[in-house]
Amino acid sequence: MPQVFPRSADGIARFVLGGLLAVFVLITVMGTAFLRSTFLTGVGQAVAQPVPFSHKHHVGQLGLDCRYCHNGVETSSAAGLPATEVCMTCHSQLFTNAAMLAPVRASLASGTPLHWQRVNSVPDFVYFNHAIHVDKGVACETCHGEVDEMPLMARAEPLSMEWCLGCHRDPGPNLRPPQDVFRMHWKPPSDIADIRRRLITMLNIHPETMTDCYVCHR
Repeated sequence: MPQVFPRSADGIARFVLGGLLAVFVLITVMGTAFLRSTFLTGVGQAVAQPVPFSHKHHVGQLGLDCRYCHNGVETSSAAGLPATEVCMTCHSQLFTNAAMLAPVRASLASGTPLHWQRVNSVPDFVYFNHAIHVDKGVACETCHGEVDEMPLMARAEPLSMEWCLGCHRDPGPNLRPPQDVFRMHWKPPSDIADIRRRLITMLNIHPETMTDCYVCHR
């Protein structure tokens, strides 16, 4: 019976199949890298706001507590944004004619709230509760980074499902005493490992159920 394919056909077939496999692996690796890239996650990218509010100035230099502006963080799923009146408690006396504060003055005069652009957010199908995290000893800077060093607010962490699950599976490394949750640049004491073990019991934290779907998807 005559030979249908030349002797080189096997080598060509192996080369093509190997090439297809290499392309598949390359696409997979590049796709994974893209999904974790700052281009997609927005980590480190400042977001334009109607007023260039500086956390570095207000928190780092003036020492404002997070709760002064985000007054729902201990009691609500949403941390909340300050009403114009909150801004004006200071700026009715300080920098009253500053050009950059013109939108704040216009907001007060018209009664129309400022439209701040959200920096840290999760998809609508994800349920996130600020109060429960604060109550369980998860600090603001754990998720939001060192905001007292940010002239303009930028996302510090990807807030991806993978990132959140890492903490839910092993919350211990991210816990601190609740009274220190709002403290920036907190330094853990030498016995922090024992403190965290006690906190898991005292604060009724159950890692074995914290990865159940219903915890975040309701």
